[in-house]
Amino acid sequence: MTLEIISAHEVMFKGEADSVTLPGELGQFTVLRNHAPIISVLVEGKVSYRTSDGSEKDLSIKGGIADVENNVVSVCIY
Repeated sequence: MTLEIISAHEVMFKGEADSVTLPGELGQFTVLRNHAPIISVLVEGKVSYRTSDGSEKDLSIKGGIADVENNVVSVCIY
């Protein structure tokens, strides 16, 4: 699936990912390929993702919003 993480100032990451774990307002959740469509408010925490080459990355955020649809995960952070 395609993961896009953007802030008001820059594109933090754009590429293929096998999984994405997000700090949702109602708790942490993980998105995998073919996940049902969802929009979620994000709270302070870490966005963790595994790229298609197997490397794992973390990004600390203060909040944001995530949109998942058709194997595209769009994350806008602040």
